[in-house]
Amino acid sequence: MSKAITYISYLKIDELLELQKPESKGPEHDEMLFIIIHQTYELWFKQLLHEARELQKQLEAGNTHKSLALLGRMRTIMKTCVGQIDILETMTPLQFNSFRGFLQSSSGFQSAQFRQFEAVLGRRDQAGAGADKKTGMGMAEHLIEGSPARKAVEEAMTRNSIWDSAMHYFKSQGHKVPKELLTRNVSEQYLAHEGLQEVLLKLHHKDPDSASVCERLVDLDEGIQEWRYRHVKMVERTIGRKMGTGGSPGVDYLAATLFRPVFPDLWAIRSRF
Repeated sequence: MSKAITYISYLKIDELLELQKPESKGPEHDEMLFIIIHQTYELWFKQLLHEARELQKQLEAGNTHKSLALLGRMRTIMKTCVGQIDILETMTPLQFNSFRGFLQSSSGFQSAQFRQFEAVLGRRDQAGAGADKKTGMGMAEHLIEGSPARKAVEEAMTRNSIWDSAMHYFKSQGHKVPKELLTRNVSEQYLAHEGLQEVLLKLHHKDPDSASVCERLVDLDEGIQEWRYRHVKMVERTIGRKMGTGGSPGVDYLAATLFRPVFPDLWAIRSRF
């Protein structure tokens, strides 16, 4: 006879509550908050990747209403991620420094799920020759070479991004997306395209459903930029301009990622409405 499913067994509560293991001596009171916040972020990143896979499937199938619902959910999750920074900022620099040394080489740059999410959004810079020109950093650079985490990020950079899927959606709705964009090498960084911008302008005037999808994509893009800004300021107020843990470049790198839209064509057309 199978064991009855309970709240505790279904959600694996006992196992979940055993995952918070402070490294500091004592331990320091605020390390628990730091651990729980970052573990929660990883759960939200997992959900964002889950939602993104379904979003791309629905976009490529031309399903407007399901795509809108998924984009709305992803934007709301991003708002929750931003809101968690408010909790983290209740910890002062002195409180963080009381256990910072115990983090050793660990760094937020090692979040493979967030790197994977960036790849799904369309980022394509890699370590070495393909590194981001502004920062000199590759997305997988802080991940162990050959590890499953690094492979997941690298593989994500070889698949359609959300914007690639969106362009197929626009085509499915009868819009003349330039052929070279639909057949492009998706492992390369997408660059803003004036021809597509003309299509998007006409789309906004003549196709309310597709225009709504565009606006929800802008919502998501704005949510990512908001997250980046709040993250930068949180790091700056906590450690100033010091190098991050694990030798990561800290605030200077994070600041270089600001105001870089995920879907540049949707922002380029704003002044032309």
